[in-house]
Amino acid sequence: MKRLYELPAFVVSRKIKEQEVTAEEYISIIIERIKHIDLRINSFISHNFENAITKSRAIDKKIKEGTNTGLLAGIPVGIKDNISVQGLKNTCASRMLAEYVSPYNATVVSRIEEQDGIVIGKLNMDEFGMGTTSEYSAFGPVRNPWNLEYVAGGSSGGSAAAVASLQIPLSLGSDTGGSIRCPSSFCSVVGIKPTYGSVSRNGLISYSNSLEQIGPIARTIYDLVPLLNSISGFDPKDNTTINRKSEYQTNNVDNILKKRYKIGVLNELIDESESEVAKNTRKKVKELENYGCEIEDARISLSHYALASYYVIATAEASSNLSRYDNLRYGYEGSPEGYEWNSYFAESRSRFGDEVKLRILLGSYVLSAGYFGKYYAKAQKLRSKIRKEFDNLFNKCDILLLPTMPVLPFKIGEKSSQPIEHYNLDVYTILANLAGIPAISIPGGLSEKGFPIGVQLLANGFNEQKLIDVAVLLENVVGFKTWIPKI
Repeated sequence: MKRLYELPAFVVSRKIKEQEVTAEEYISIIIERIKHIDLRINSFISHNFENAITKSRAIDKKIKEGTNTGLLAGIPVGIKDNISVQGLKNTCASRMLAEYVSPYNATVVSRIEEQDGIVIGKLNMDEFGMGTTSEYSAFGPVRNPWNLEYVAGGSSGGSAAAVASLQIPLSLGSDTGGSIRCPSSFCSVVGIKPTYGSVSRNGLISYSNSLEQIGPIARTIYDLVPLLNSISGFDPKDNTTINRKSEYQTNNVDNILKKRYKIGVLNELIDESESEVAKNTRKKVKELENYGCEIEDARISLSHYALASYYVIATAEASSNLSRYDNLRYGYEGSPEGYEWNSYFAESRSRFGDEVKLRILLGSYVLSAGYFGKYYAKAQKLRSKIRKEFDNLFNKCDILLLPTMPVLPFKIGEKSSQPIEHYNLDVYTILANLAGIPAISIPGGLSEKGFPIGVQLLANGFNEQKLIDVAVLLENVVGFKTWIPKI
């Protein structure tokens, strides 16, 4: 018999509502699981245990009184530590904000609580979301539950690793260039970057405003959909959100097959991946073909220029956003000695980690007077062309399929001295961010040595339902999440 923490969230929530188990009992089990497991994973930065118990009791009371409860009744949700939760530290995994406590909830957090979800704690990440491995954290690296010597992916590594290691069933991450999908691939969980503007970014500490998006992570598509429904929709506090509310569903297989989805396979990018990644991705293509989906070759001609465009835009926006952390407007407790401006500013900014400093420098360079037109303006033009290319592809296909990551997980520290190699790992995930379209990473199997491989699906803007439908088909082949690390 499965232990309670091994069950999908939607099953546990039903048990809580039917009073087979109390929310307090479940939360207590989750807390003990976190205390036992996270010493090895390092996925949490801070905990919210006492408040979680209090909220679970309130949910049990509502159920006993016959009051309606929400989609997430009694379910613990971990929050990436760049998303504001009132009364909890919001560090962005940086020494710069190590003691900062948020005075308010992000909109997504308020919406989770409105659906009776329970915030269980804040999750580790690359500092300010800048990284692909979750090694660049002031609180130490996140470890991959499949092999503790390997990276969990980033920047939402804590969000994926905590779900994969069965500490929590659901989490929120943020995705600027693949930061939800990369760790989802490396940890064998499901993670979605929604359409830009479909989920409020109010309360998300900004890295690159025009690219980033908050999204959910879960072990199964059936758990991910209720959380996505809970956080989606217009928010007057975020003027980039669209006044459009979608109710996503996990349709049954027969109804999905009637839609006869046309899948465009990005074979050129599959061929450029590591051999085991390519092999497993082609297996997923074959599974969809066996379902009766129409498969055809697709190509993004500008994909090899996308990485340069992305890093110019992302670092430029990061340079602007992080300029506020000067220890006058925002920063840490205490002040450097003396009052001379240059030394004060330099001392304050020294609290940033090396990767953040590198990206600030690069961003400041491409925005400088002599280089703005040469780099930043050209990057934005290329971004527009990539969007048009996707529009043309989605006139022919419903879904595009490619690997999430071109490589398998690698050892902690193996590539930390090679920033360009790190940046190149984002080549498959940045495409969706540049175009503002939704993308999902789903487990695609394991390598011969037992490392997870993710498959990525892309759809046109506000077509998350198509991604969910195809994810249901692929998940149905193996049943509910047979790939769980032994930890």
